[in-house]
Amino acid sequence: MKFVIASELTNGLGRTGTITTAHGDIQTPAFVAVGTKGTVKSLTPEQVKETGVQTVICNTYHLYLEPGDEKIKKLGGLHKVMNWNGPLLTDSGGFQVFSLGAAYGKKGISKISHKIKEMLLPERLDEDELADTEARRLQSAKIDPNGVTFRSHVDGSAHYFTPEKSIDIQHNLGADIIFAFDECTSPYESLHYQKEALERTHRWAERSLKHHSGILENTRMNGPALFGIVQGGRDEFLRKESARFMTELRTEGPERNEGFDGFGIGGSFEKEDMDKAVGWCNTILPKEKPRHLLGIGEPIDLFMAVEKGCDLFDCVSPTRIARTAAVYTKNGRLNLLNQEFRDDSESLDQGCLCYTCLHYSRAYLAHLFRSKEMLAASLASIHNLHFLVKMVDLMRETIQTGDFEQYKNDFLKKYYTS
Repeated sequence: MKFVIASELTNGLGRTGTITTAHGDIQTPAFVAVGTKGTVKSLTPEQVKETGVQTVICNTYHLYLEPGDEKIKKLGGLHKVMNWNGPLLTDSGGFQVFSLGAAYGKKGISKISHKIKEMLLPERLDEDELADTEARRLQSAKIDPNGVTFRSHVDGSAHYFTPEKSIDIQHNLGADIIFAFDECTSPYESLHYQKEALERTHRWAERSLKHHSGILENTRMNGPALFGIVQGGRDEFLRKESARFMTELRTEGPERNEGFDGFGIGGSFEKEDMDKAVGWCNTILPKEKPRHLLGIGEPIDLFMAVEKGCDLFDCVSPTRIARTAAVYTKNGRLNLLNQEFRDDSESLDQGCLCYTCLHYSRAYLAHLFRSKEMLAASLASIHNLHFLVKMVDLMRETIQTGDFEQYKNDFLKKYYTS
């Protein structure tokens, strides 16, 4: 993997650049679509690409459980299996292992705390959230110094993840960018526990890097890029300590010794603290390596992430809310189940050039949702992905032209006050 910076904000950490992978380039900043189980829900790979999405992130935890990473490897790897020929990322599985078991009963184990999440997302649970609820019922994940024991939300079977296990699974899946195994903590945890969890994350990062480097050394092949994950909760000292640790970490011995290829910023955030935490990290993380903000996707958060120096960000929101009849527009979010849209002949968002807006009306999508037709989720997902991708494309363009601040202010004023 190679990362080249092309232009930078004059007042801020934001930049544009290119990440080069074995399966193509990613023009940054870039929104990364979530394909949890090897598919962006309700869409074909061709439809995803048509929205402008450059890269997809898949979930190690879910693919390990079904259909299994070794089976995917035998079938030719994740790119071949899901028919995606562009860059692919896989997460470490750590967030799911902890949020679906080890952190059962702990408040706030989500990318944004539950209090905020309830305001942002519809009340209706989708199939993944229902599965997550069942997983929490099992209450069986346990942490030890070496890894985490947990039970599958699919069949209740017991499993054990270590840093080495997570790296092995991700190598089997064959993504272009993979992540070190970490512990994601709630922002409501005590400072004592945050320190303990951070020490564990740092030990696991070292083991992840060493194991990954050993695999590359033994196979003599160009494998995936490995990103380390910065944690530390809401505490400034811990966040900065973690950023410094991840920046300076190197392996010992004959293995490759360049440290991590890039960095993820992980954790569960309070909405009002997120920009501070991201800023703390990115003022320390090396400028020449890419940074990925994990699990964040609301428009206001994406502007913050870019301004604070993040190059990649992923979130399930565009497809998740699409399945509940919610769509993004320049004037804010719409709920297509509202009575006002039953006879509305306008496109979802005037001026939008996505497939859905070019061919269908709000009234038609409102009919599809009320009739519980599968096409509804597909058409709404196409639009929502296109909306966020184009929004970030314009961020990239305005950083280059020097108009980012004006674009941000104009967009957010219209989106949040219309």
